[in-house]
Amino acid sequence: MIIDNINNYEELESYLINMKSYISKEQGKKEKIIEQIQEYESLVQEIESTIQLMEKVSILLQSTAEFARNQAKHQVESLVTNCLQYIFENNVEFEIEIEELYGKPNAEFYVSTKMEDNIIKTKPELSRGGGVVDIISLALRISFLEIYKPKIEGPLILDEPAKHVSEEYIYNVADFLKKTSELFQRQIIMVTHNDHLSSIGTKAYRVHLKESISSIEEITPN
Repeated sequence: MIIDNINNYEELESYLINMKSYISKEQGKKEKIIEQIQEYESLVQEIESTIQLMEKVSILLQSTAEFARNQAKHQVESLVTNCLQYIFENNVEFEIEIEELYGKPNAEFYVSTKMEDNIIKTKPELSRGGGVVDIISLALRISFLEIYKPKIEGPLILDEPAKHVSEEYIYNVADFLKKTSELFQRQIIMVTHNDHLSSIGTKAYRVHLKESISSIEEITPN
């Protein structure tokens, strides 16, 4: 042992003083480490509390988003369904099916028609040709403009909104657009070759093309 090499009292006393100093320093290190451990434990508790709070917030946001998504889904389905029924004068309904795809919500559109005791459900593009797709596209644009928050201001701009709709329903399309403008108090600017659609405007212009030169003529709507 180290003490075996100590020959006198003075050396022993010096040794004890050095040992006390060493123990004091090590005790100080120990207390500092304990203090740091307590600080880290407090920090860990705060982090755990924050994680728990964030998990609750995440659940709340997911529930809120799902509720808002379902609310928007029902609003869009209702508006598009009313539009289809108004124009085609039958019991067709528009449906949106939402499912998770690669961690993100994915929406599929369907058109269902009740015939006696059977319900025929198809994709819009497979239901009565392109006319249904035109009307669904038109109704979706209107619904998105009206339910989006904050509300999107400005006119609704349309380019041949019903080019695949047959003549027997084009009057209904014209009436629907007119009532939509009045109901939502939104101006509609439309480009069309259809005289029935152009007749609903308060102002109408005909564009003539002659030898690559365009001229504009104001016409009086019927």
